[in-house]
Amino acid sequence: MKLSGLLHRSQPDLPGLTGVARVDRRTDSLLRRVKAGEIVVLDQVDLDRATADALVAADVAAVVNASPSISGRFPNLGPEVLVTAGIILLDGVGADILHTVKDGSRVRLHEGAVHLGERVVATGVQQDADSVADALVEAKSGLTHQLEAFAANTTEFMRRERAMLLDGAGVPPISAELAHRQVLVVAAGFDHAAELRSLKNYIREYRPVIVGVGAGADELLAAGHTPQLIVGDPAEISIEALTCGADIVVPAFADGHAPGLHRVQDLGAGVVTFSSSANAEDLALLLVAHHGAALVVTVGLSASMTEFLDRGRSGSNASTFLTRLQLGGRLVDGRVLATLYRSRVSFGAVVLMIVAALVAVVAALLVSDAGDAVLAWLSQGWLGIIEQIGRLW
Repeated sequence: MKLSGLLHRSQPDLPGLTGVARVDRRTDSLLRRVKAGEIVVLDQVDLDRATADALVAADVAAVVNASPSISGRFPNLGPEVLVTAGIILLDGVGADILHTVKDGSRVRLHEGAVHLGERVVATGVQQDADSVADALVEAKSGLTHQLEAFAANTTEFMRRERAMLLDGAGVPPISAELAHRQVLVVAAGFDHAAELRSLKNYIREYRPVIVGVGAGADELLAAGHTPQLIVGDPAEISIEALTCGADIVVPAFADGHAPGLHRVQDLGAGVVTFSSSANAEDLALLLVAHHGAALVVTVGLSASMTEFLDRGRSGSNASTFLTRLQLGGRLVDGRVLATLYRSRVSFGAVVLMIVAALVAVVAALLVSDAGDAVLAWLSQGWLGIIEQIGRLW
C-alpha cells in the first residue's frame, strides 16, 4: 500500500467550510471568473447590492472581505443580500489576505478565521442577520454626511456641464430614431430580469426603442430582446451584443479618451463617443432625452436614495439628480409601469367573449326551427357513430 494513501486516510476531516479561493482586488474582474461553490476573497468597503446580487447568482459558498462590508457611512444593501441567501460573510480580515491567499488555492473558513491547511492566515467578523441589521441601524446616522457630499458633487457637475444638460452641447448623433418614441432603458441592476418579464406585454404592444446600458445589453439579448442602442464601457459588454447591429456609444473623459473604444472599432461596429463625467446610466438617459424621446421607461436603474448611495461612488452619482430633473415627467420606473400596465385586450377577456358568443349561438338555435333541425341532425350523427362502434365489437 502506498504511503501517501496511508497519510491521507489518517487525516481527519477538518471543521468548517472548505473551497477554492477566487482572489482579486478588482471586483468586476472577480465576478467574471467566479464559479459555484467557490470562496470569494475581495476588498470592497461598503459592499453594494449589485455586487452581492452577482455573487448570489454565481452561487458562491462564502465571501471574505478584506475591508468592512458596512463601514457606517450609509446603510448599504449588499451584506443583507448575502446573509439572507445563506452565504457566509467574513468581514474585515485585512488587506494582507489578498497576498497571503493565492487565486485557486484551497482555503477553509472556521469560527471567523481563514485557514490554509491547519494554519490561520487571517481573522475577521462573521456576519449574520442580527449583526448586519444592527450595523445598518447605526449606519443611518451617516446619511447626513453622504447627502452633503452628494449635493456638493451635484453642484460641481452642474457648473462643469450645464451646456450639455440644458442645451445638449456635445451629445453625439445616433442613427436610431428616438424623436416622439417610447424608449426602454435597461441596466443590469437589482431584479432586472424579473422587471423585464413583467414588461413583456408593454414591449410587445408599444414596441419601444430598446437601450442597453453596459452589461444590460447582454441581459436584453438573454431575455430575447435586441437593443437598438448600447451605452457603456465595451469591456463590460460581450462581442455578441457589440455586433448585434445597435448604435454603440462609449463614455469618454473630458480630454476625449474613451476606454475600450478600440475594442468596438476592431469589431467593425459603428461607434461614437460621449464626453462627460456622468455615469453610463445617466448618459443613456441624457442621450435619449436630448434626441426627443416621448417617454423613457427604466429597468435596473437606481430609483431611491438608498440605491444611489449604495453604489458607494458619490462622485459618479453627481449627475443622477440633474439627469432625472432634465427628464421630468417623461421618466417612468419600470416597476411602477408593470404595476399599472394592463394589456388593452387581455387573454381572459378574449376567452370570455368567445364563450359568450357560443352561449348566444346555442340559445338562438334552441328557440328556432333551425335549431330543432340542427339538434336532430346531431342526434342522428351520434346514433350512427354508436351503431358503427357496435358493429366493430
